[in-house]
Amino acid sequence: MRPVTTFTIVPSLPERIGRLIDLANNLWWTWEHEAIDLIRRIDQDMWDTLQVCHNPVKLLARVSQARLLELTEDEGFLTQYDRVIRWLDSYMEADAKGTTWFKRTFPDARDAVIAYFSAEFGLNECVPNYSGGLGVLAGDYTKSATDLGLPFVGVGLLYQQGYFRQYLNNDGWQQEEYPVNDFYSMPLELMLGADGTPVKIGVSYPGRTVYAQIWKVQVGRVPLYLLDTNIPDNPSLADRDITDQLYGGDRETRIKQEVMLGIGGIRALAALGITPSVCHMNEGHSSFMAVERIRLVMEREKCSFDEAKEIVRSGTVFTTHTPVPAGNDTFSPDMIDRYLYPYYEALGIGRERFLALGQEDPGQPNAQFGMTVLAINLASYTNAVSKLHGRVAREMWKRLWPKVPVDEVPISSITNGVHVRSWISNDMAWLYSRYLSPRWMERPADHTIWEKVSRIPDEELWRTHERRRERLVSFARRRLEHQLRRRGATKREIIAAAEVLDPEALTISFARRFATYKRSTLLLRDPDRLMRLLSDKKRPVQLIFAGKAHPADAPGKELIRAIIHFIRRSDEMRRRIVFIEDYDINVARYLVQGSDVWLNTPRRPLEASGTSGMKAAINGALNVSILDGWWDEAFAEHGDKDIGWAIGRGEEYTEHEIEYQDDVESRALFDLLEKEVVPLFYERDASNLPRGWIARMKASMVNLCPTYNTNRMVQEYTRRFYLPAGNRWKAFQADGRARAAALVKWKERIRKDWSQVRLLKAESDSVRQLPVGQHLTVNADVFLGTLTPDDVAVEVYYGRIDPNGEIVDGMSLPMDYTGEGSQKGYRYTGSIEGTGTGQHGFTIRVLPHHPDLINSYETGLISWSS
Repeated sequence: MRPVTTFTIVPSLPERIGRLIDLANNLWWTWEHEAIDLIRRIDQDMWDTLQVCHNPVKLLARVSQARLLELTEDEGFLTQYDRVIRWLDSYMEADAKGTTWFKRTFPDARDAVIAYFSAEFGLNECVPNYSGGLGVLAGDYTKSATDLGLPFVGVGLLYQQGYFRQYLNNDGWQQEEYPVNDFYSMPLELMLGADGTPVKIGVSYPGRTVYAQIWKVQVGRVPLYLLDTNIPDNPSLADRDITDQLYGGDRETRIKQEVMLGIGGIRALAALGITPSVCHMNEGHSSFMAVERIRLVMEREKCSFDEAKEIVRSGTVFTTHTPVPAGNDTFSPDMIDRYLYPYYEALGIGRERFLALGQEDPGQPNAQFGMTVLAINLASYTNAVSKLHGRVAREMWKRLWPKVPVDEVPISSITNGVHVRSWISNDMAWLYSRYLSPRWMERPADHTIWEKVSRIPDEELWRTHERRRERLVSFARRRLEHQLRRRGATKREIIAAAEVLDPEALTISFARRFATYKRSTLLLRDPDRLMRLLSDKKRPVQLIFAGKAHPADAPGKELIRAIIHFIRRSDEMRRRIVFIEDYDINVARYLVQGSDVWLNTPRRPLEASGTSGMKAAINGALNVSILDGWWDEAFAEHGDKDIGWAIGRGEEYTEHEIEYQDDVESRALFDLLEKEVVPLFYERDASNLPRGWIARMKASMVNLCPTYNTNRMVQEYTRRFYLPAGNRWKAFQADGRARAAALVKWKERIRKDWSQVRLLKAESDSVRQLPVGQHLTVNADVFLGTLTPDDVAVEVYYGRIDPNGEIVDGMSLPMDYTGEGSQKGYRYTGSIEGTGTGQHGFTIRVLPHHPDLINSYETGLISWSS
């Protein structure tokens, strides 16, 4: 029976503690330990239940009125309540007063609005709107944006079922369930218009309009807006289900979601009166956002597509996360026709040119339309998420710049980080505040603060870490008991769950998505050796696994099943290995805060960055990892300081060598554990302290914490991308779009006349050998036809010669225009310094040059000397 009207029942809070609802609805509490402790005090037992799932809105709705009245008489609670509310108000008012550290550092950003688009946001387990690393990164990034006072809004989708909940059947095979999220019992606010009705936006789909309402999650000072299509305005169940599941459904579902995220996201901001100056696409899912922005600029400014494209590109940033082609969404031209055909006419460019925006091979029949390609083509800045991933991404997408050396493909990198205060344990945070100074919370990227880690007494650091390990073991036992009861295990098995793991044993955790390339079962390749390692009575070792496989990933599920079957080999293995089901932010928090070793075994170079090891490091855990993602650069810079261990030396193998690679790296991992990790952990002094291990913990914290955090990351994005993009956005619209129009006309002229450009002559000093440190003068005569020296940049490109006669590790230097050359050409002169030894060579190239080009390669034009 459907209701004739609806209403929302909210908690009835006594006036004295009425601000608890304000606290519950601002996710600031998720990284403020004092606030978490206050909420927990309302009802400790209820707070930790799976039904409440650390959701303060649910807690306040379920706790008894008698308990709420009791709290108004609890002086200790009231004192803490007043303090936390005062801190919350101070935090929220800081931006208005302009007193935040960010405002003093980046005053030019005050008038900007940065919109951050992501398909998922992992803020806390009480808002299950994430699947894994991409979403958790987006959540951490948003938290640092508010900490730094960045003028920032988030944009995403709100999923009725979110990502699936995981449980295992009796055989250890992953099962999925999709509980329905009750948005009215979550820290969400439905955005209402002046008339009190929900704010809605409409997006054109084939033959119909699909509508979405907008919810807001308040993350400190930052609003995160999420679109929801499950509303009566959409009569079709299929349309209501567009925002049903994260990464669920088929290709048709995916394009429906990405149209709503990108196009609907921009329209949602417009409906709320927000006009972003910079839009940041976190992965390619939201790339249609740039297309809608172009349409809006054309409509508002009455300008051409090319001018609008220049304006939108100027204020757009794109981050790619996926190091394999299959992980980048693509759609057939027919599917693009069905969903985007209105834009062919609205943009005035026709089908072929629109499709070319997202094709690696424009004009080829049935060439796929790629969301990553679209994002790259419509962004001013494109970056990968670690230095190694930058190398991989440049190799992946080099075809978009066919004449550019792969090292110069304009894809840079900014390495990911983590929001320190969200992941650090309360115990460790207290230790840092006591010995590093409380400023570490506000300035986690300040290296001078982290250098004070050496002041922490070994005894205090170790006891703190031991308490966290004990809590991890206790948590694992409770979860295992719950899992076994749900599975219908025997009473004997359930009782035995209370004795699994040893709170004093070396604890190694492996927790991440169960994809085959992450190789969760690398240790299982030698089961006898593993059993010996785990069964050592004098030096016990134990393993905790957690993670989900995608519902459609049968090989990933098989990895989980293999672990479960190994656990069941003997009672000893049942005590030494635990698989924690339904990996989420809460499980991750216990693991990174209580583990001794964080294990990571991806097949290099398929891990774009990874951040779980960073979370473990801030809590004192040591990383044992393949040199991939962030660990590759961290170990390269600090490995000599004993920050952890590397498995292998960064070798890369072909697809045909996978079995061999796994054997080699499995043995290398066992050798590390047996010969270095385990002995060091159990090497104790007279006080029973592992001094060598503690020294490594401190070295890890000193060298890793100030770099691998999202405060550093947000500052880097702001300095390198947001500020220049925001300035270009304003400049390109000033004076009637004069600069944008001039750039469009210049590009048209350059493209029309570039075929005339050719190298007439290239020569250098007549030397066969160049001593290191001396210079070689290079001259070139260049014919430009109707172009002028102001239109071009001439460069000498030089470097070492490989056995194939190719320049490798090349570098470029500008050449100076020095006057007229031969054959009506222009003379350019440059100089090469002799560096290194061996055979070197050079060539000459000519590129278009204009002060408003984002990079030298954006026109796709380049001429090399033959």
